[in-house]
Amino acid sequence: MTIYCRIATEADADEISALVNRAYRPGASARGWTHEAHLVAGDRISPEQVRTLLHTRPAILVLCRDSVIIACVHVHGDASVVWIGMLAAEPALQSCGLGKRMLRHAEDFATSHFKAIVVRMAVLAARPELIAFYERRGYARTEQFEDYPVAAGVGQPIVDRLKLEVLSKQIRHQYFYQF
Repeated sequence: MTIYCRIATEADADEISALVNRAYRPGASARGWTHEAHLVAGDRISPEQVRTLLHTRPAILVLCRDSVIIACVHVHGDASVVWIGMLAAEPALQSCGLGKRMLRHAEDFATSHFKAIVVRMAVLAARPELIAFYERRGYARTEQFEDYPVAAGVGQPIVDRLKLEVLSKQIRHQYFYQF
């Protein structure tokens, strides 16, 4: 069994979409600890939305076990600030370190490809356990909040006044990581 990270291609769009939706909005019998199905209904992303992301400058990184995608993350931004989003790990494999590993790959990519000095992400404010996960990895709460982006087609909030909280991390080192 070989595990490796690579940049996604358009051929991966269906598999990425399915993975993200399993991780974020699974059925009741398949929920890992990172799901948000009790807060948001509907798909997190469609294959078409993944294809759109793949046609822009940002990258989607995928972690593969042999040829199967088991984790992914979207990385986009510029030299000053890079955003990380859509971090997902196969629910059946959560708690095996895939999320931490994928996050490290995203930070490595941000510094090597964008020369980033700050990495940010937006997390559902109603997910304190997920925020704590990121805080343990050096992310800080910024006290910046945004309304849930209903117009982006990423699901419909089930709870009133659902917010995203921006987390931020200063990158103090340079990685020279090849993808």
